[in-house]
Amino acid sequence: MSQQIKLNHEDTIMTRMGKGFLGERVVYRGKDLHHQLKNSQWIELFAYGITGQEFTENELKLLNFIWVSTSYPDKAIWPNHITALAASSRSTPPLALSIGMAVCEASIYGGKPFKVGIDFFLRAANAINNGVVLECFIENEISLHKVIFGYGRPLASSDERIPHVVNFARELGLGSGVHTNIALETAQYMRKTKGLSMNAAAIYCALCADLGFSSDEFHQFMTPCFFAGMPPCFIEAKENPEGSFLPIRCDRVTYTGTAKREWC
Repeated sequence: MSQQIKLNHEDTIMTRMGKGFLGERVVYRGKDLHHQLKNSQWIELFAYGITGQEFTENELKLLNFIWVSTSYPDKAIWPNHITALAASSRSTPPLALSIGMAVCEASIYGGKPFKVGIDFFLRAANAINNGVVLECFIENEISLHKVIFGYGRPLASSDERIPHVVNFARELGLGSGVHTNIALETAQYMRKTKGLSMNAAAIYCALCADLGFSSDEFHQFMTPCFFAGMPPCFIEAKENPEGSFLPIRCDRVTYTGTAKREWC
């Protein structure tokens, strides 16, 4: 059956998402891109393309702020670091920015914590609905996976983004959903029992779970979340002399490998 399904796609492109009828019109998830969607903000179109869901104005404001709150123009941060190095070597903006975004798919920040984190809250809410106590669910999760993504932060004991995101969500009437409450209760438990504080990934995951995102949808949505912090880093590195971003002289490299050898 799987082979036949593959053969059905031979010499044709099947789609339910969209199609460009060149010289005529463009269909985007069943809507005319240049007519029905012409007033969409970019983030609105992006979220609609991923989920097929039309979000309210306040929901879009929250989604937008999640991206804004992660846009740090700091070249010491790893994705920006890569972008600045590319600029310092005189790479082009698309290459520098795309590789910066690509390295956001990391195991301790970015892609993995977002996908695994929202999955935790979705499963926790389902378990609680079936009579499981949250504390028991947390301990079982830790026994299976050793960690709960969204709690603990490399290099810092707290996360400056959380109060801003939580307060803004509440201003918009969006900060009291089931998954957000689970995130906050989990934060109290983790601080009390493990000495770990919540990081922004947890609150982003929980808020978007309350908006109806699945784990795969949220993973896609958060792909460009650090992107706006990269152009300033690219520009500044490009303004400086070529190769001047974090140069290291050879005599400063401490080598502990095989001793110098003679070549025949």
